[in-house]
Amino acid sequence: MQQTQAHAPTASSPTALPTGKLGLWWFLSSEIITFGGLIGSYTVLRLAHPEWAEAAQHLSVVIATVNTVVLLTSSLTMVLAFRAVDRQEDPAVRTWLGGTVTLGLVFLLIKALEWSGKLSAGMVPGVSGFWSFYYAMTGLHALHVLAGVVVNAVLLLVALRGRLRPVAQRVEMAGLYWHFVDLVWIFLFPLLYLS
Repeated sequence: MQQTQAHAPTASSPTALPTGKLGLWWFLSSEIITFGGLIGSYTVLRLAHPEWAEAAQHLSVVIATVNTVVLLTSSLTMVLAFRAVDRQEDPAVRTWLGGTVTLGLVFLLIKALEWSGKLSAGMVPGVSGFWSFYYAMTGLHALHVLAGVVVNAVLLLVALRGRLRPVAQRVEMAGLYWHFVDLVWIFLFPLLYLS
């Protein structure tokens, strides 16, 4: 049985997934291991140190809830940006990518204000294991949010110049990354703020 030209594997993509998307999934897998290790270590140590509950009471559930809503809303704007790309609605792509970038920056601003309040009150990483984990996990997450903001801002600039169509698949890949960042926060929020 002979392969047809349409189903023959190519040198650049011997799988059903485009090479860029496959690379992104590999990257996200490594990030799952990184965050999974941190979350697992925190959980084990948290169970061994009930006194960490007192330190956790200094965190604001209200602020974290607002930040959760901001980040989840940014996931929606990312989905809408991808849908607009698929429908070739260029103004909508720009609007939704701009919304995603703005909401990502709002998340980072709220997190920075939260950190500055805690740091000025003397709740620094060396004070206890809880604060060390808190800053490590939320700091690593914030770096990932910042990376996502940069990627989406670059895509927005490309869209504003009218050059997004040849690289439109990058919006989907940026969306996969952005949803991963949101998913990590869904784990961090209850572990740190609600436990």
